[in-house]
Amino acid sequence: MNDLKTLKPVQVDALREVANIGAGHAATALSQMTGSTIMISVPTITIAKLEDVPPQISGPEEPVAAVLMNMMGDLTGRTLLVFPKQTAVRLSELMLRRPAGSSAELGELEQSAIKEAGNILSGAYMNALSDFMGLMLLPSPPSLAVDMSSAVLTTAYLQFGTDRDFVFCVESEFYMQDLHERLRGFFLLLPDVASLQAILRAVRLG
Repeated sequence: MNDLKTLKPVQVDALREVANIGAGHAATALSQMTGSTIMISVPTITIAKLEDVPPQISGPEEPVAAVLMNMMGDLTGRTLLVFPKQTAVRLSELMLRRPAGSSAELGELEQSAIKEAGNILSGAYMNALSDFMGLMLLPSPPSLAVDMSSAVLTTAYLQFGTDRDFVFCVESEFYMQDLHERLRGFFLLLPDVASLQAILRAVRLG
């Protein structure tokens, strides 16, 4: 696992480029889902232990909405798409073509919209990784957790096992031009040991 700490800047740049492509695909998908023109900032990529991630996303006691998917195919592991809860509520309004402030909570319909968004956005990032590595990635159906960020990530960590606790965290900011609004989200990739080594090999060859 120490291999992650020995990545050269050019190798981290390769991972950032993959994240950039994924974020671009995600912005296009989000534009189509919401009917709004969406621009994207250059994503920030962090490689960290899973337990060190919560402060980057929000305060540990701040509620978040996280869409969890299992990654199958040539690479295996899990993905988490995490939004601060208020961002998730706003995203659900956009998905459902409702005015801002019309949804106070994440009800059944809103949760369904967030799962669909998570499915499409996570798929955009996974497709970029799949193209980069020339491997097939298949996502599982999405599940949604709404809880404090520390609880959501701890649960993922416990389910995932302590030998697989490194995570790629991609922070992206989506700017909706016509609404003058920004949405910030985090895509977390939790590869298993074999998949992590495969990604590192691909980066070193790239």
